[in-house]
Amino acid sequence: MTHLLLTGGLGFIGSHIVEQAIGRGWTVTVIDSLRSDVHATTDIPNWFTALDGNLDLIVADAGDASPSLLKSVDIVCHQAAKVGLGVDFTDAPDYVESNVAVTARLLAAMTNNAVRNLVLASSMVVYGEGLYRSAAGVVQPQARTVNDLRSGRFEPTGPDGEQLEPILISETDATDPRNVYAVSKLAQEHLSQSWARATGGRVVALRYHNVFGSRMPTGTPYAGVASLFRTSLANNQAPQVFEDGNQRRDFVDVRDVASANLAAMDWVLQQHPGIFRAFNVGSGTVRTIGQFAWALAEAMGGPKPVVTGEFRLGDVRHITASSDRIASELGWRARQDWADAIREFSTAPARLPVQAPDRSRAGKRRNLGR
Repeated sequence: MTHLLLTGGLGFIGSHIVEQAIGRGWTVTVIDSLRSDVHATTDIPNWFTALDGNLDLIVADAGDASPSLLKSVDIVCHQAAKVGLGVDFTDAPDYVESNVAVTARLLAAMTNNAVRNLVLASSMVVYGEGLYRSAAGVVQPQARTVNDLRSGRFEPTGPDGEQLEPILISETDATDPRNVYAVSKLAQEHLSQSWARATGGRVVALRYHNVFGSRMPTGTPYAGVASLFRTSLANNQAPQVFEDGNQRRDFVDVRDVASANLAAMDWVLQQHPGIFRAFNVGSGTVRTIGQFAWALAEAMGGPKPVVTGEFRLGDVRHITASSDRIASELGWRARQDWADAIREFSTAPARLPVQAPDRSRAGKRRNLGR
C-alpha cells in the first residue's frame, strides 16, 4: 500500500488530494502548519475527521518533517506554500521563508531518510507574461509600464510597439517570473531539480492555472480572483474586475487539479532515478477574467460585475498554457464540466475569513488513523 506524505493537506487543493488518495486506499499522512492567513481556525475540519481510512495529521511546518515521520513514506506531495500576489513587497521575506526555505528543509529531510519521490505544486506564474505572436515571430514582451497601465493601455506590445496576439505557452518555453510569489515558485522548481540530480530523486512539478472550487479561502488578499469574486457576491456586492476584464486565463476545477496530482504520483513512482519533469495543469479552455466574473455572478444571482480599470503591479495580462504534455505523457485531462463546476462553486463550502499571517509553528501530532 502506498504511503503518501502530503504537505498542506488541510488547504484548498491539498484537501481534495487527501480525499482522492484515501479513496484509493492509500495511507496518508498530512503535515500542515494551520497558518492563520490560510486557516481561520485551528480546529480540524469536519470533512477531514469524517474520512474513513488510514489517515494521520501532524500540525507542524512542512520543513520540519522528522526521520520517524519519513521512514515509511513512499512519496511526498508538497502543496504547502504561501500563494497569491500578496499585499506589497513587505511580504517578500515570508514568501521566501514559506516557499523556498521550507522546501529546502523538506528536501534535505527527504535526502537524509532516503525518500526519493516528489510531486511539487508549482504555478503558471513562473512563465510571467506568457507568449505572443507578432509579425516578426513569437515573443515574450517586457513587463507593462505603470504609465501604460494608468493610461488604460493594458495590452503588451512588441519591441517596435506593434500589436501582439497571445498564444499558448508550453513547458519548453522560457520562464520569466514577474513577482515575488512567482520567483519563489520557480525557486522551488530549481531546488527540486537540483535535488533530483544530486540524489537520484524523481520529481514532477505541476504548474497550476487558475484553480477554483470548494474550500477556497475567503476574505484574504492571498487568494485568487475566483475567491475574491465569490466573497463579494456572498456579501451582495458586485465583483470588482480589474483592467478591462479581458485578461486571458485558464480556470480549472480543484477536483481536476487533485486528480492531476494523483496521476503525477503514479507516474513518478514508475520513473528512473534523477528525473525532473514539469507539466502544465489547466482545463484546456481559454476564458477571460471578466467571463468568469459574469458566470459566477449569474450562478449566485448576485450583482453584475463592475469593470474598474484598476490594476496591480506584478499582474500579467495574458497567461494560458498548453496542457498537451500532461495529456500525452500522463494520460490526464480535466474532466469537470465548466457550467457544472461554476454552479457547484457558487454554493460549495468555502473557508471562513482568515486573519493576518501568524509566523508561529506548532508541533503537535494528532493521530486520526482508523
